[in-house]
Amino acid sequence: MADGIISMLLDRLVSTAYEYVDGEVKLVLDAKKEIEEFAGNLRAIQAVLEEAEQRQVKEASVRNWLDQLKDISFQMVDVLDEWNTDMLRQQVEKQEREGEDALVPNKKKKVNFSVAHTSCFCFDKVRRVILRRDIALKVKHLNGRLSAIDKQRKRYGFQKIKGGIQQLPERPKTSSFVVLSEVFGREKEKDILLKKLLSDSGEDGVLIIPIIGMGGIGKTTLIQLVYNDGNVKAYFEKRVWVCVSDPFDEIKIAKAISGDDAPISNELDYVLQRMSSSIEGKRYLLVLDDVWTHDRDKWEKLRASLIQSGAHGSRILVTTRKHEVVDMMRAKSDMINLGELSEGHCLSIFNHMAFAKREVDESKAFEDISKKIVEKCKGFPLAAKALGSLMHNKRTMREWRDVLNSKIWDWEEVEKDVFQPLFLSYYDLAPAVKCCLLYCANFPKDYEFERNNLINLWMTQDYLNSKGNKDKGEVGQAFFDNLVARSFFQDLKKDSVSGKIISCKMHDITHDFVQSLTKNECLIIGAEGVDNEIEVLGEKVRHLTLVLEHGEPLPPCNAYYNCKNLRTLTKISYSRYGSSIAMIDSNFILQLKCLRTLNLSESGLSEIPKEIGELIHLRHIDLSWNRCLKILPDSICELYNLYTLHLCHCSFLQKLPDNMGKLISLKHLYVDGCLGLKYLPRGIRRLKKLKSIDVSLVICGDDEDKAALQLGDLGVFNLEGSLTIILEGNVKDESELEKAQLWHMKQLFHLGINSEHVQYKQTGSNVEILNVLRPHENLESLDISYYWGTTCPNWMMSLHTLRIISLLGWSECKFLPPLGKLLYLEKLTIMSMEMVEKVSGEFLGIDKDQTSLTSSSFSFFPKLKELKIGYMFALEEWEVGVEGWNKEDSEISIMPCLSSLEIRYCKGIKTLPDFLCKTPLQDLIIEDCPSLSERCEQGSGDEWPKISHIPNIKISSYWT
Repeated sequence: MADGIISMLLDRLVSTAYEYVDGEVKLVLDAKKEIEEFAGNLRAIQAVLEEAEQRQVKEASVRNWLDQLKDISFQMVDVLDEWNTDMLRQQVEKQEREGEDALVPNKKKKVNFSVAHTSCFCFDKVRRVILRRDIALKVKHLNGRLSAIDKQRKRYGFQKIKGGIQQLPERPKTSSFVVLSEVFGREKEKDILLKKLLSDSGEDGVLIIPIIGMGGIGKTTLIQLVYNDGNVKAYFEKRVWVCVSDPFDEIKIAKAISGDDAPISNELDYVLQRMSSSIEGKRYLLVLDDVWTHDRDKWEKLRASLIQSGAHGSRILVTTRKHEVVDMMRAKSDMINLGELSEGHCLSIFNHMAFAKREVDESKAFEDISKKIVEKCKGFPLAAKALGSLMHNKRTMREWRDVLNSKIWDWEEVEKDVFQPLFLSYYDLAPAVKCCLLYCANFPKDYEFERNNLINLWMTQDYLNSKGNKDKGEVGQAFFDNLVARSFFQDLKKDSVSGKIISCKMHDITHDFVQSLTKNECLIIGAEGVDNEIEVLGEKVRHLTLVLEHGEPLPPCNAYYNCKNLRTLTKISYSRYGSSIAMIDSNFILQLKCLRTLNLSESGLSEIPKEIGELIHLRHIDLSWNRCLKILPDSICELYNLYTLHLCHCSFLQKLPDNMGKLISLKHLYVDGCLGLKYLPRGIRRLKKLKSIDVSLVICGDDEDKAALQLGDLGVFNLEGSLTIILEGNVKDESELEKAQLWHMKQLFHLGINSEHVQYKQTGSNVEILNVLRPHENLESLDISYYWGTTCPNWMMSLHTLRIISLLGWSECKFLPPLGKLLYLEKLTIMSMEMVEKVSGEFLGIDKDQTSLTSSSFSFFPKLKELKIGYMFALEEWEVGVEGWNKEDSEISIMPCLSSLEIRYCKGIKTLPDFLCKTPLQDLIIEDCPSLSERCEQGSGDEWPKISHIPNIKISSYWT
């Protein structure tokens, strides 16, 4: 982790060093010289950090040296933060002096001097001189400590490592030989793989089959099983096993394939020709075990010869733990993702190792505790094997209980065997990505990481610094995908429509691994462990997570006051009702001067101490689901570094501080579910860096309420992600609405508009308002609630990239919009359009004057997967077509991808459209639609032939 912190710190030093030369700082101390010397020492240390990181696992003295280095680095980061905070404060003060002039372009500014103003200016100048002098002295002090650390580096004799993972201790070589008596499970995976190997599907060329999974999950064992299968031996004329490892050496691989015909020469072209000759016209099976590189050039040189030379039916089996390798080989369609072994099979491995050549009665005596120990393995065969080997010479129940109650890394022999494959994957990561991975040690096992929230937390720790102008959020997205691609994350959840990964978990063994690397820095404790563990670790702890049960209060403990270096404080509860902290001691808050992340969600808090404003390093605050919280202290607006403020579902929160505009660094504000919040303060429009507001409560045209954010104020932001606008008031002039300029927000993925409580010029209509709120044409998700027009907003059908639409409470519409024209629409929800009596051709987008349909080919709703219709009380018919259109003669396709259909609370509907019988529907729900339910009864209803092909049908009705 140290290399990631050093890289981050060097980036900060480069960007801020020359700002210290200005004005008073230069007179007090030559900070530029000190910083350059500090950076030079850091670079010298950075050159040997990879070896130091590797040696710390076995050498306590090296680990202590790295701890001291990290401590100094963290302190320097905080010093730079102090400097940055002062600059941000000056920006805020400048904005406040200029007032509204800063927000109104070309407005003439009044110049007004006073004795009080001059006095304040002089005092502020003196304050900055003192602050900068203190910062310069801190830099000098830290520089002296770093120089001492650098001298120790020379005594350890560290070597520079170039190329990272290539210089690691040699990986264990694999071979094709397998001891069948030691293999348990994988029958299903073996059968799947054998079918791929032995099937004669008529494919041309060579089929590449990647086996992917985390290190130690059993990939090599699986291919050993199929490689030695009798049918495989008979089917292939030549079988070759190559342990590739890293670096990827195409000459070495080609020579291994050539076998006895391998040339002495190392000329690539000659070697590849000899390899081609050795497999020319033969049906071969090639195993490339443990592939790491995703260098396409290296692979393509080898691939071309392999593909051209082999006979039909040849196969290449590849094992890897990196999705980039699969992408490089263009073999995703035939990939086998190897998951955990069953608990029963892990128990068999454990028993085989623990009780080999021992009495049968012994295994029975330890049967119950064996099962509990194996639970620790979580389907990881390597862990079962290592733990079984550990228990082989342990004969007493006390020895077995000691193992059961300990952590894996408490046993050196187990740690070495189980963690070695993970170390290889870990060292293959870039320094900053290592930091992001290790930060996951702050969360309990089986914790579900929400993608965007995790990226925001990485950002608060400054792990996402980037070169150039690349957005830190984009860097975080790339880091997250990198960890997924390297099999560090599992149980991936994807958005049902976009297919993007939105959350994940970490395997228990991987979690043990990252905790073993951060065991002094990251601490996860319950109420019962507070006194002992915090007391022991004290200032070493930088990230503290409290896991409390429902209703369990924060335990009183003086040891909290020892955690002066905390950078993360998180409370986790496994209940929506949370625990009962209720109050936070202000003295405790004052101890947390280094804190960057504070998560006290679901804590029953009713008050936040004003002292929170003194935690200048805070970047992330989560106070969501504190239902009793009514106000926030004004001092929270002094947190100039704050990126994210979570206040979701603080039901009784009445208002936000008026000075929210001072949060100059704020990027994300979440207030969804704050039912008592009537408006957002207008000062928010000063936050130029704001990228996301989940719900924007805006006042329309109410000139009397100067404190409230107006709809036109949204135009100063460049929002991205998701935005829901709740409109209130009476609009007198639509030109004010145009200032919102939603059409400029190119990065906005989702837009929701709720216009239930807004009207135009007291006419009762909101059509003109919706017509003005045109979003950017790239919008992908749209939600419009309570719209009073007879047709859809005039811009809606021009949003050709829409994938998700939700329409609620369109009280004046008699016909559905022509949504069938939207080629990318995948999910559609229509609720409470109470005047719609019939769904017909207009829904598909068919005009009555379209007479050419008979001889043409059309596709309507070509990508629609999910359709929900509900609370359409007037709806009686759902049919397709217009007068004069013979749908039997037309080559049309309607909803060819539809997989889910829900129809709820439509009392009058009697029929389903005929085209449903041609759709690939998998799920159909009909609820409280009595007439339709009766006609759809299995085997007897008139509508049954239209839906009989659907595997999952649920029909229920409660109306009489």
